[in-house]
Amino acid sequence: MTAHVATLLVACQDRKGLVASLAQVLYGHGANILDSDQHTDSVAGMFFQRLRFDLASLTTDRVSLETGIREVGERMAMDWKLSYANRVRRVAIFVSKQDHCLYDLLLRHRAGELACEIAMVISNHADAAPIAAHFGVPFHHLPVTAETRTAQEAAATELIEAAHIDLVVLARYMQILSAAFVAKYPSRIINIHHSFLPAFVGANPYKQAYEKGVKLIGATSHYVTADLDQGPIIEQATIRCSHRDSVEDLVRKGRDLEKRALAQAVRYHLEDRILLYAGKTVVFD
Repeated sequence: MTAHVATLLVACQDRKGLVASLAQVLYGHGANILDSDQHTDSVAGMFFQRLRFDLASLTTDRVSLETGIREVGERMAMDWKLSYANRVRRVAIFVSKQDHCLYDLLLRHRAGELACEIAMVISNHADAAPIAAHFGVPFHHLPVTAETRTAQEAAATELIEAAHIDLVVLARYMQILSAAFVAKYPSRIINIHHSFLPAFVGANPYKQAYEKGVKLIGATSHYVTADLDQGPIIEQATIRCSHRDSVEDLVRKGRDLEKRALAQAVRYHLEDRILLYAGKTVVFD
C-alpha cells in the first residue's frame, strides 16, 4: 500500500474554505484521504496542513491530480509540496571522528526505521571508513584544512550532485559549511548540535553547560543555514543533570540525546512532516 501513498503539505494565509477545497480536489480525482493534520497560527494568521492519501483508487492520473492541486493552490495563494512514497530519497551522511550518530542512523536504516537509501558517507577523517564498509555504504574521505576548504566542498558537491542526493545529514560533522555550500541545498541539510539551542552555541557546549551549572542538558536537530546554529529547529531532547556530573558525564548523557534527536529529525523530513515559515518549523508528528 505504501507505494500508492502520496503526501501533500500546504502553507498559506488562513481563510475560510481551505480544508474543503483541498478535500474536494482530492475527492474529485478519486484519491482516498488516509489521514489529515492541520495547524493554524493565530498570531501569524497562517494555515498549515498535511494530507496523506491513497492513489490506488485514482480515477485520473498523477498529472491531472497535480494540475488540480495547482489550480487550488493558485486560487488560495498556497505554497504546496506533493511527494510520492514510491520515490525513495537518497541521503548523504557527513561525519568527523565521533561516530555514535553515524552508527545509530545506519542501524536504524538497516532496521527499516528510515525510509531512504543511504547513498554515501563523507568524512574529513578516515576513521569511519570501516563502519561504512560494514554497512555496505560507499565512503569518501575528503580531508579539509583552511587552505583546502573550498576545494573540499567542491568535491563534496560533485559527489552529491552525481549521486542525486536529496538530503544531507551532518552526524557530528565538526566543520562549518560555507554559506555558498549551504545555499545550494536550502532546507536539505540537517545538523545535530550537542546543546539545547539557543543556549550554548558553537564549540564545547557541554563544557559551557558544566560551567553554568545547568540542571538540564539537551541536543537540538535543525536545518542548516548560513548563520551558525541558528537554523529552524526540528527536534530537541533533554535529560536532567546535577552538580555531581562532570563534563565527561554530560558528554556521555548527551550522546544518547544526540542520536535520538537527529534520527527523529531525519525521519520527520523523510516522511514530509515538516513545514518551514518565519525561521521556524511546524512538525506534524
